[in-house]
Amino acid sequence: MDTCLITGAILTLLIAASHSYLGERFILIRILRHTELPHLFGSDSFTRQTLRFAWHLTSIAWLGLAVILISFSFDDPMRSRTLSLQAISLTFLIHAMVTLFATRARHLAWIIFAAIALAAWLGIG
Repeated sequence: MDTCLITGAILTLLIAASHSYLGERFILIRILRHTELPHLFGSDSFTRQTLRFAWHLTSIAWLGLAVILISFSFDDPMRSRTLSLQAISLTFLIHAMVTLFATRARHLAWIIFAAIALAAWLGIG
C-alpha cells in the first residue's frame, strides 16, 4: 500500500469530520439564527434544511474521496477501479437519500444524485 495515499486519506477523513463538526458548531448555528433568510416553498424552513444538508454533503463527498485515495493505493488496477466506483456510487446514494429525506423530496437534486449512484454502480460491470 502507498503510505502517501493512505496519509492523504486519513487527512481527508479528519478534514471531513472537522468540517461537519466545526461547521455545525460555529458557522451553521450562527447563520441559521438569522430571521432574514429567503422563504422558499412558503417559509425559511426549506432554506435552513438546504443549508444544513448541503454543508454536510461536502463532508460526505470528502469521505468518498478518502476511500478513492485508499483504492488507488492497491497494486491491482481492477480492484482499485471497482472500489473507486463503489465509493462513488455509495457517496452519491447517500447524497440522494440525505437530499430526499431532508427536504421531503422537494429539492430535486436527489434524482440526479440517485442517477449518478446508479451509473457508477452499473459502471462496475
